[in-house]
Amino acid sequence: VFVLDEVDKVGTDFRGDPSSALLEVLDPEQNAAFSDHYLEVPFDLSQVLFIATANLMDPVPPALRDRMEVIELPGYTAEDKLEIAKRFLVPRQLEQNGVAGAGVELPDETLRAVIGSYTREAGVRNLEREIGAIARKLARRVAEEGADAAKPMRVTPEDLATLPGPVKVEPAGGDILFVESTRMPGKGELKLTGSLGEVMRESAEAARSWLRGHAAEYGVDPDSFRTADLHLHVPAGAVPKDGPSAGVAMVSSLTSLMTGRLGRPDVAMTGEITLRGRVLPVGGIKEKVLAAKRAGIGRVVLPARNRKDVEEVEAGLLDGLDLQYVGTIDEALEYTLQAPN
Repeated sequence: VFVLDEVDKVGTDFRGDPSSALLEVLDPEQNAAFSDHYLEVPFDLSQVLFIATANLMDPVPPALRDRMEVIELPGYTAEDKLEIAKRFLVPRQLEQNGVAGAGVELPDETLRAVIGSYTREAGVRNLEREIGAIARKLARRVAEEGADAAKPMRVTPEDLATLPGPVKVEPAGGDILFVESTRMPGKGELKLTGSLGEVMRESAEAARSWLRGHAAEYGVDPDSFRTADLHLHVPAGAVPKDGPSAGVAMVSSLTSLMTGRLGRPDVAMTGEITLRGRVLPVGGIKEKVLAAKRAGIGRVVLPARNRKDVEEVEAGLLDGLDLQYVGTIDEALEYTLQAPN
């Protein structure tokens, strides 16, 4: 068994292209006579089981992806992280930092605050770092205050502001994005900002084209697309973003801008769109739905063909969420925008 860790971070420079070598290694039609170019010795890799790991699939070259069977492992939920922290992370960090016998108490509400406000990740690596930071601050307090610190030390959510470090965000797990749009006099150009990838930029183009083709149905002057420039921005410009999932959000933002209909503030949405007005399924539904709940969103608009993905989520995790499934852009706009005046 060969384990290739984090193949999404393989680089290409003057020293060579490892991903090209992997194409032959992972191809069962060729790897029986694989020749290593450094040793010039043939190897029979036909009986080797290769397991590759990656945080993101987008950076993996398509040719390499075609030679793999992709198994997606969802990230931990907040409840999963809470149990892992209580059973393993907290005892380990208290022991490693010398305060296991100092009467330190980290109640559930404190751990939930650390999980929700101080870490954004699919795993628990940063969660353990934050718990370790709390333990080190408490160890310092024990050293400074001497015997007085022998009494139980209960860490409340209010104490966290003075204990752990800054929030850390990893490129895994779900989070919400905001989409802003505005228009100004111009020549009908579309400006896109916010570190958007090629697929996401194409989603914005598709959103404008669909709205332009259905301008009459929504009471929009078709000439306004020729006499005004549209600017669509996705905040957090330092964070690269890509993928087709923001299609519904982009068409909702542009429709709100051009029609004057206000967007509903308590609605989150996801889904790829087509020029025919269809809403197509996307990945990562579990993480996205849980991110919406964590942000206090009451309603989530999802592609109808993603219903099966929601059914795999534990029922208790969806309490308080109103999930609406749509198959077309027209249906989505009924939920994402307020009724016209």
